[in-house]
Amino acid sequence: MTKKELQEIAEIMDSVLEDFGVPRNIKRSVTEAKKLITKEGASEVECTSAVYILDESLNDINMPTHTRTELMEAISKLEKIKEQLK
Repeated sequence: MTKKELQEIAEIMDSVLEDFGVPRNIKRSVTEAKKLITKEGASEVECTSAVYILDESLNDINMPTHTRTELMEAISKLEKIKEQLK
């Protein structure tokens, strides 16, 4: 796992957080997931927790389609990082 990969995921999350069309509850979930992956020494456990949080937010019916796509991309990248950590 490289910091560069996690930074790319954090940038995707920042994009979601800056979007005015995203509901607050989804922004809360994205913020929580971002805190997990950006903390010093993030491990497989933090990546797994972030995936779980983001995956739960995908079920929100108020989520804009483009946001869903961005979060699915972030989840995919986190899954790859999890595999590298095993």
